[in-house]
Amino acid sequence: MAPLAQAVTVSLQDLKDGTVSLDALREAFGPDSLGILIVKDVPEEFASLRHHLLSYSSYLGNLPKPTLDGLENEKAKYLTGWSLGKETLKNGQVDTLKGSFYANCAFYVDPALSCAAPTEQFNTENFPEYLSPNIWPGEATLPGFKATFEQLCRLIIDVGVLVARGCDSFAEKEIPGYPSGYLERVVRTSTTTKARLLHYFPEDPATVPSAPTGASEMVNGGDLNEDDWCATHLDHGCLTGLTSAMFVDEAKTSPFVTAPAFEHGEESAMPPPLVPLPELAASPDPAAGLYIKSRTGQTVQVKIPRDCIAFQTGEALERITGGKFKAVPHFVRGARAALSDGRVARNTLAVFTQPNLGDEVDMEQHVTFGEFARGIVAKNTVS
Repeated sequence: MAPLAQAVTVSLQDLKDGTVSLDALREAFGPDSLGILIVKDVPEEFASLRHHLLSYSSYLGNLPKPTLDGLENEKAKYLTGWSLGKETLKNGQVDTLKGSFYANCAFYVDPALSCAAPTEQFNTENFPEYLSPNIWPGEATLPGFKATFEQLCRLIIDVGVLVARGCDSFAEKEIPGYPSGYLERVVRTSTTTKARLLHYFPEDPATVPSAPTGASEMVNGGDLNEDDWCATHLDHGCLTGLTSAMFVDEAKTSPFVTAPAFEHGEESAMPPPLVPLPELAASPDPAAGLYIKSRTGQTVQVKIPRDCIAFQTGEALERITGGKFKAVPHFVRGARAALSDGRVARNTLAVFTQPNLGDEVDMEQHVTFGEFARGIVAKNTVS
C-alpha cells in the first residue's frame, strides 16, 4: 500500500497573523514538497456547508437523465453545468466514472456576475468555456443547492486568499523577480475562478471483476487501475482548494429526489426538502482516495481531515514562477466494490483559483491564461 503522507498543516489564525514560518511554507510548496498545504481551525460553518453540498453531489448525480441533460452546456465544452462522459483522460479514454458540476465563481468578486466579462481577445463566441453564465438546477429540483454552493465556495476562497498571501511571502524571498503580492491578487480579484463539484459513481459489483488478493496494496506495485476514478493529471490553475471526500453508501441511503415534471417549460411537483445524507466514517477500501506523485517521484496517499481545507499548486502557478512552484500530479483511486457490501460513492469539491483570461502566465513567451487554458480544455474534451 502506498505510504500515507503527512501534509504540512497550519492554522487559519496563523495565516491571518502572518506567523506561518518560511520553513513550513518551503516544506509545503518548495522544490522537495508535495505541493499541498492543509488549513485547520477554519470557520465553524464550514463543516455544515461541506456536509450539505457534498450530499447534494449524490442527489445531483442521481437525477433523471433528461433533467441532467438540461443542465449541460455543450458549447462551453461542459465547463459550466453538468457533464458526464464528456472528458478524455489517460490513453484517450472517455471518463464515465465521475460526474461533474462546474460553476464560475465570479460571484466572489461581484454577486451580480455569473461569469467573467468578455474582453477584446476573449468573448462569448471564441471562448465560451469561461464566458458562459452558470446553469443552476431550479429550486424545485434541488432546493437550496445554489445558495449552499456559493456559500461554501466563498468560504474556501476567503481561506485561499490567506494561503496565497503566505505563498507570496515565501516566493518574494525565494524567487527572483516574483511579482509582489501576485497570488493573493489572483485569488482575491479573479473572475475566472471555477468550482467543480464531483460525484464519483459507485462501482457496480455485477460489472467489475473481483479485486485480486492484495489489490488494495498494489498502488506502488503495478496495479493498472490505480487511478481508475480520476486519472493522473495536473490542475491548470494557481491554487486549488479541496474539501475532504465524503463517502456515501447509496445502497443504504437513497440519493434520489423526485424530479419535477417539465411541461411547457414550467416546473411543477415541488419535491420535499432535501436532507444531508449520512456520511460513512471512512471509505470501506482504505486504499481509495487522493494520491499525489511527489516531487521525488514517490506515490503517496494524502488524507484531508473533514474539518480542514487543503490547497495544492497548479500549472499556471508553475509557469508564473518559472518552475519554482511545481504543479502537483495527482489521481483518485476508487473504492473496490468487492470490499463493500453496498454501493459507495465519493463526493468532493475543488475550487480552482486562476488568473483572469488576459493575465500573462508566461512572461517570456507572453502567453495569457486564456490561451493556456484553451489548450488544456481542447486536450481534455471529447471531440
